[in-house]
Amino acid sequence: MMRGLLAPVLLLVFIGVPITVPASETSDPESAIRRLVRANAEKDLPTLSRMMAHDADIISYGVAGRKYIGWSELEQGMKDEFINAQKLEIPITELKVWTKDNLAWYAMELDYIRYVTEGAELKRTILPMRETGVLERRHGQWQLLSWHESFRSASVESALGLPSADSRRRHAIKPQTSMKPDVSGEWSILEVEDDKRYAATLDSNGNGPYSQHDGRFTTTTIADRLWQGTWYQPGNDREGGFEIQLSDDGTEAKGIWWYTRVGKQQNIPPREHGGTYHWKKHISPSDNAR
Repeated sequence: MMRGLLAPVLLLVFIGVPITVPASETSDPESAIRRLVRANAEKDLPTLSRMMAHDADIISYGVAGRKYIGWSELEQGMKDEFINAQKLEIPITELKVWTKDNLAWYAMELDYIRYVTEGAELKRTILPMRETGVLERRHGQWQLLSWHESFRSASVESALGLPSADSRRRHAIKPQTSMKPDVSGEWSILEVEDDKRYAATLDSNGNGPYSQHDGRFTTTTIADRLWQGTWYQPGNDREGGFEIQLSDDGTEAKGIWWYTRVGKQQNIPPREHGGTYHWKKHISPSDNAR
């Protein structure tokens, strides 16, 4: 579910006592789904764990092309989201459930509402989502097996800076008619889905270090404001690529990033697993005077 919110987690609480969920909340698939959504809004990781299947080969898909296999990465993503978001609200706007024997599948629409602190203010963001998934009845209780989520509106993808395939094709065939943008300087970088923030210092070619896991950006091309390159993080042994679109004045950029390698897992297909970027350039007084 949203932000990889549902997955198998630990079966025991910290003191080692098994977690229990009232039977009335999992005795039918619709009640189980609604309880899972409520647990996510309440950041209730133990309940999510109890109501999820723990099969190691389960595959689920999140927004921005994210693919989750098993538990470890999803667990960390959930923990990061619960830390970064001060508050979550997840009202269900539509839910349809079908059942046959010990299997159930559903289609759901919901609003994923995040409250994040920015300075002294609490910023509220609404992400309109749709989700499908499959549940199985095990030992008399319904558990979520797998899910697939996406945005209900294309305008949300646009707001997050996801370039369309048509846009990429236009930039690929359009000749460069203007000077190469000056991307040197300090950039503030936001990974939108996880609200993860760090800083980069780039040279005039768009290459330089950034402050997450000793990372480094390497630019491969900048053409007609379409900026493409690679990133490498020796601190956690990961690497991948990025594609962002510069604003007209060159002070902001929005787009996507993805993995190509995570540790020993290599040859990850480009653009399939990652997220969305929002970059902002720090403007100095000397820049304004030019």
